[in-house]
Amino acid sequence: MNTTPMNPITMLLANILNAKDNGTPAQPFTSEEGIPNVRGNVLGGSSMINFGFYSRADGYFYNKSGIKWDMGIVEKAYEWVEDRIVSIPGGLNSWQNSTFQALLESGVGPANGFTLDHLEGTKISGSTFDGSGRRHGAVELLNEAHPENLRVVVHATVDRIIFSSNKSSGVVVVGVVYHDSKGRSHEVHIKRNGEVILSAGAIGSPQLLLMSGVGPKSYLLSHNITVVHHHPLVGQFMADNPRTEINLLVPFSLADVGARVVGITKEGPFIQSVSGVAPFFSPASSILFPYPYAPLNLSVISIFAKFSRLVSTGILDLKSASDVTVTPKVSFNYYSSSSDLRQCGNAVNVFDKMLRTQAMEQYKFRNRDGGKYFQFIGFSLPENPSNEESVETFCRNTLRTYWHFHGGCLVNKVVDGDFKVIGINGLRVLDGSVFSDSPGTNPQATLMMLGRYIGIKIQDATR
Repeated sequence: MNTTPMNPITMLLANILNAKDNGTPAQPFTSEEGIPNVRGNVLGGSSMINFGFYSRADGYFYNKSGIKWDMGIVEKAYEWVEDRIVSIPGGLNSWQNSTFQALLESGVGPANGFTLDHLEGTKISGSTFDGSGRRHGAVELLNEAHPENLRVVVHATVDRIIFSSNKSSGVVVVGVVYHDSKGRSHEVHIKRNGEVILSAGAIGSPQLLLMSGVGPKSYLLSHNITVVHHHPLVGQFMADNPRTEINLLVPFSLADVGARVVGITKEGPFIQSVSGVAPFFSPASSILFPYPYAPLNLSVISIFAKFSRLVSTGILDLKSASDVTVTPKVSFNYYSSSSDLRQCGNAVNVFDKMLRTQAMEQYKFRNRDGGKYFQFIGFSLPENPSNEESVETFCRNTLRTYWHFHGGCLVNKVVDGDFKVIGINGLRVLDGSVFSDSPGTNPQATLMMLGRYIGIKIQDATR
């Protein structure tokens, strides 16, 4: 929804961003449950502010998505993206290698080595950071466009979608209204039989539909919004993948930063690790901030667990019916389903097993009596991982986001299988808002694939 020119700070792995305000590439917001989150506010979206982990969707996602996929085109679309922005890793650095070994020792097998596919077991995946630590995000895919067919407007925020309506053609999209960095308003109108493709993200897309008069009739009227089309499920089924974690201080400096290894368990959680320099670690948000100067010969390592196939969902509610820069209220209802909370219990068991492995021994401190121990930052693991009450307390105390929120414009509820908004001509939604589940361990690969996939489908339909 809001696009700003590429900021050099987004391009380097050493500059994974802290969210500050609406003027930065990482725009913060807080869910109604009080969980801090962030979304991309830069050309290229959240692919420009994440840890770069690149992994394709799993079979469950395709089967449950409600979309009749052409898997041949899916494969070609993935390959097209990967040929342009994905790096194949070399050897693992020390902490990532330790994670790989600890996961295998903990029973998260088999060892799948390097693969972009989502497979049960432990694997090394691709990255959108190259060997020099430079980011390659979705913005670079614009380089493949024909310049004469493309105009990119930056520092531009879309305010609403423009519709026309008559008895013969029904509701038709005719353009959008946006404002520039100086607050001046502009209108862009599409050609006859053209389309508006809305890719404002899982928050921005349902927000724009509601503000433009597409949503539950009674809800729109209560906000004094003119009803263009009654759509009862816009803004519903919002979901965010919970994250739980352990953070450890280790007695030496680690040079490796980022994420390459993931363990995918049969019970549900995905286990991933990251590392950073101790003095610039933020336990409140669990985002790492490496910095060139490390006065202490210490580092922080973190092990994250992501929970997918969620049952818990929430809603999006407008704070402002006229100002699109005001982030809506979003409730995700974390852990309102016992099955989601049970996944966290499974993750705690994996964490406990990992900390007992030989691969993790080097990360312990030694006390005066020669005993060895882990130095937790924040909450330590429950002493008894089979105690349901203590595990639930740990899970709720360590609840964070994995930044993979989705929903609000679901397939077969708001859009059809071709991502066209049901009941409206000339309008598609292509972003995470159409997904009922987060694809694989990280959605960015599938989201970029989706853009190419639909581009191919549109081209084929117009030939």
